[in-house]
Amino acid sequence: MKRRHPRGRAPARRTVPATLLLLLAVLLPLAAAPGAAATVRAAEGDPAVTLSKKEAGKGGEITVKGTGWRPEALLMLLICGRSSPERGVIGGTNSCANADGRAVTTDKKGAFSRKLPVAEPPEPCPCVVHVATVTGEQAVVDAVFTVAGHPTAELPPPADEGRLSVLATPHLEGESSLLTWFGAPPVRQLVVTVGNPGTAPVKDPVFEIGTAHGVFAPQWEERQWRGTVAPGGRAQVRLPVDLSAGAHGDYQVSLRYGTKLLAEQPWRVSRPWGVTLFWVLLCLVVPAAVFRIGMAVVDKVRPRPTGTAPRHAHRAPARPTGTGSSTAALPWFTQDSAPAQHRRSAPSEKRPPPTTKGHVWTRNGG
Repeated sequence: MKRRHPRGRAPARRTVPATLLLLLAVLLPLAAAPGAAATVRAAEGDPAVTLSKKEAGKGGEITVKGTGWRPEALLMLLICGRSSPERGVIGGTNSCANADGRAVTTDKKGAFSRKLPVAEPPEPCPCVVHVATVTGEQAVVDAVFTVAGHPTAELPPPADEGRLSVLATPHLEGESSLLTWFGAPPVRQLVVTVGNPGTAPVKDPVFEIGTAHGVFAPQWEERQWRGTVAPGGRAQVRLPVDLSAGAHGDYQVSLRYGTKLLAEQPWRVSRPWGVTLFWVLLCLVVPAAVFRIGMAVVDKVRPRPTGTAPRHAHRAPARPTGTGSSTAALPWFTQDSAPAQHRRSAPSEKRPPPTTKGHVWTRNGG
């Protein structure tokens, strides 16, 4: 006989799956206890970061693991204050403990594992573990982390960031000096006029300057400009741009604010011919000096017959042979040593002096 159930009551076997789903929904969040790992992933297939601890004090150590990154990419790991995953690191790397950062290279699958010492950043928490690529296409992941005992402060209200735009064609100012001709780092200033189309002022914006050589990806460096761009206003921004020592060739200078690329400017750097000249002279002078030194050594140590002085031996000046005097003979002639044809005879004391009365005729001489 088929048993009937009261109207409005479901069979018990139909309530079992619902009960299991309810238990799973309650137990799964509990698995992420405070001591469990914290995982941050932007989206499916994007880079992800896993921290072994959510909180640790200064002097401790945590393990940072990542997946989904570009294979064999160089990453930097920093603990930064005044940051959040939603707004990133406010103030750039100036808010991070740069001295205690670590670098890591991903494997062929885009994964990595690196121990990171816990240090107090220069800015108060909220803090994050900032993981970003150093070269190539940029990728950034910020994982929430708490530095125990570090001061905490509220984040500043969000400004109207990322609304700066370029109003005039940028250009590079500056000239190379004599030191640059000998390999000193080339230095220029990127001058660009920006405007603020937003409704809030932009104060002390942090730009990023990228320099790319040939087909290589740009190397980005942060440059903070001191000043305020009022809503609807404009300002001329000057940012220093420098290259490594001995750099030459075609470079591309890029300016970025936030995630927006503002401008690009080519830069042709001449070759440091002074360095080439130095090496050419060095290759000529050094072998010549070594050859002369070698010849002098050979002349010094080669065997010689008995009583023969070296070719470059110093000869002492000859002494005069006179007796009782050590004075050297003078180089000029004396009256007694002059040639006979130039010697003038002195008048004799016995010879009578010539008369002035005219010629005297003698009997025999006429």
